[in-house]
Amino acid sequence: MSGSANDSGKDPEEPKVKVEPKEKPSKGEKKKDQAKTSEAEPKAKKGKPEKKAAAPTNENVDVSRLDFRVGKIVKVEKHPDADTLYLEQVDVGEGKTRTVVSGLVKHITLEEMQDKVAVFMCNLKPAKMRGVLSEAMIMCASTPEKVEILNVPKGAAIGDKVFAEGYTGEPDAMLNPKKKVWEAVKPDLRVSKNKVATYKGAALKIEGKGEITSPSLADVAIQ
Repeated sequence: MSGSANDSGKDPEEPKVKVEPKEKPSKGEKKKDQAKTSEAEPKAKKGKPEKKAAAPTNENVDVSRLDFRVGKIVKVEKHPDADTLYLEQVDVGEGKTRTVVSGLVKHITLEEMQDKVAVFMCNLKPAKMRGVLSEAMIMCASTPEKVEILNVPKGAAIGDKVFAEGYTGEPDAMLNPKKKVWEAVKPDLRVSKNKVATYKGAALKIEGKGEITSPSLADVAIQ
């Protein structure tokens, strides 16, 4: 039997390699390394993502925020579930009608409502009234005992804008109920002693056509 170069049966000893201990980095070097790491890999910011800035809004709280337009009631009927409410289909010049719910049954007859041309506030947030979504509000001179729909001047056309003299801001696309703009403006909308609809004494009117008026009530609220 042939043998190997080492027949002692023992494995040859592995040469010992001297391992040099690594030098610990100084505090200054640690800071430099950390700075390099932070530059190379910026840490993500904790917390919620930043919100985009909101679009600027009209902060003047006055009648110019309200979208008053001339509209015509093309169809009217009593609300099926409320004795005091009318359901109206109103043309305000948009190519389609809006549904309007009005609590006028006790004050104005169905015949008087049909084909009535009046002023409607068109940028209130639509709200359900006895299960029907109302998309505008008809403007009236009002007392606890009597309510009258405001008259538009002769020559007024469907879709005409109504504004208060001296208030030139653009109306909101839709009023935010949380901002309470309508609630803030409403107390200053009144019919004058001369039966002219006003805001803080400034007449509500249609450019080149005339003023909005009350049929008979004077010095009363508009709502």
